[in-house]
Amino acid sequence: MRLSHYFLPTLKETPAEAQIASHRLMLRAGMVNQTTSGIYAWLPLGLRVMEKIEKIICEEQDRIGCHKVLMSTIQPADLWRKSGRYEDYGKEMLRIQDRHEREMLYGPTNEEVITDVMRQYVKSYRQVPQVLYQIQWKFRDEVRPRFGVMRGREFLMKDGYSFDLDFDAAKKTYERIFGSYLRTFARMGLTAIPVKADSGAIGGDMSHEFQIVAPTGESAIYYDAAFDSLTLEQMTLENVSGLYAAAGQNIPSHLARKLWGRMAKWWRWKWGLTALAFPAWWRPLLKPTMTTRASSGRTPSRPLRSGC
Repeated sequence: MRLSHYFLPTLKETPAEAQIASHRLMLRAGMVNQTTSGIYAWLPLGLRVMEKIEKIICEEQDRIGCHKVLMSTIQPADLWRKSGRYEDYGKEMLRIQDRHEREMLYGPTNEEVITDVMRQYVKSYRQVPQVLYQIQWKFRDEVRPRFGVMRGREFLMKDGYSFDLDFDAAKKTYERIFGSYLRTFARMGLTAIPVKADSGAIGGDMSHEFQIVAPTGESAIYYDAAFDSLTLEQMTLENVSGLYAAAGQNIPSHLARKLWGRMAKWWRWKWGLTALAFPAWWRPLLKPTMTTRASSGRTPSRPLRSGC
C-alpha cells in the first residue's frame, strides 16, 4: 500500500492533555485517538505496534508451555460474591444489569472465571500443572486517568493463571514465568527491575512487580546497581532475591549507609506483576477440587496451588 493511501492522521500541535513524551508522540503520530477520558481508539499504525508486542508475549508464554485462552469480558456478579471480592473491589469495577435485571460486571481481572473453569474440569492430579493465559480488554474506572495509554481506564492486558499440585511445584512454575517476563521485556529493548511487591486484591504468598526504568515515570525506583551487571540468564529469582529494589519510596537510612555507592535511582513504570497466590477468597472457588494419589494409595481431595 502507498503511504498516500494509508490512514495516518498526524497532528502538528501537541494536545494540551498530553503530559509525557510517549503520550504526545502517540497522538501526534496518529497511533491513537482519545475517545474520552482514559479510553482510546487504536488507529492503524498504533494497532500494528500493539500486535507486534502481543506476538512477542505469546511466543515467550508458549515457549514455557503456557496455553492461550480467551475469557468473557462480561462476568456474573454471583461469581464474585462467591469469592467475596464483589464489594471489596470498590468503584474501579464497572457494574451493570442485563435486561433481566441480573447483576453483571465488566471484568477488571479474571481470577474468578478461570478458577471456576478449573474447578469444573480438573479432577485428577494427572491434569496439572496447567498455565493458562489470555490477552484481553479490561476496564477499571481509574479516579484520574493520566499518562495516555499508560494509565487508562480501558486497556489490553496479558493475564496468566497457573495451577499446581503443591507449593514446591507452584514455585517452580513461578520461576519459569518470572524468567519469561524478563525475556519479554528484553526483546522489546526495555530494562526491567523485579521488585518485591504487595499483591493487593489478588493476595498470595509471593509477588513481584516488573518496573521499567525510564527518564520520566510515576515515581522513583531505587535499586542495587548490581542489577545492571546481571545478564539476562543471571536474572533469576534466586539471584535477585538478595538485591535491594524498592519503588515509590525513599531508601531507608540504614540501607543507604550499607549500599552507599551501589545504589541507582531512576524513574519507573509498573509494567508487570507476578503473584504466587492462594488467598482466603480463592478457596471457595476451588472446592471441591481434585483427587491426589500418594505412595500409600488414594488421598482425600485437596485444593490446587494457584498463581497469576
